[in-house]
Amino acid sequence: MWALVEDSTITKIINNPKAMVIGDTRHSRKIFSLWSVAEKEAVGLYEIVFDDTNKKDEAYYINTNQSFAFADGVVTASYGSATAKPHADTLFTAQDEIDGKGTEGEVAVEGLKTVRIRTVKQQAAGELQNTDWYVVRKADAGTAVPSAITTHRAAVRTKCAEMETAITNAADTPALEILYTRDADGVRPLGELPTLEV
Repeated sequence: MWALVEDSTITKIINNPKAMVIGDTRHSRKIFSLWSVAEKEAVGLYEIVFDDTNKKDEAYYINTNQSFAFADGVVTASYGSATAKPHADTLFTAQDEIDGKGTEGEVAVEGLKTVRIRTVKQQAAGELQNTDWYVVRKADAGTAVPSAITTHRAAVRTKCAEMETAITNAADTPALEILYTRDADGVRPLGELPTLEV
């Protein structure tokens, strides 16, 4: 990305090379690839430097739009302070009910905890589904479920419950994010559901 700077003011952001008029001269889009950095800057085209210092994980935060600034011969794109997404559900109020938007006390917008818990439950159900046929076979034909399968299914349910508790107990959005942040070895504090070794 580039910025056109005229009289020390950014007048245009250019996402892709294109033909353009700068001053009184029409330039081909080839100036973006053929001209040196100094040649482009001489006509006011500056490559944008991205500052992602304030950018946060969009799964947990709402980032601001980038703002562009020109100083000391450099155009910088940066983010403002991110806003944490709600970790708890937002409920309809009495006024919402009066306005016909929903019933007071019911969930208006699901928070991150609800979404994450639902995902963990779906993952656990998917893992259990792989061995459901053993349970069906026992119900239909009376064939015993192997102990390794029973142990695995119990471990999945136990770990799912532990994960749900950890998510529920997260005090705020940053605490919830930490549960999912992997360390150098790829391990996250929340842990993983057990999988069946085949």
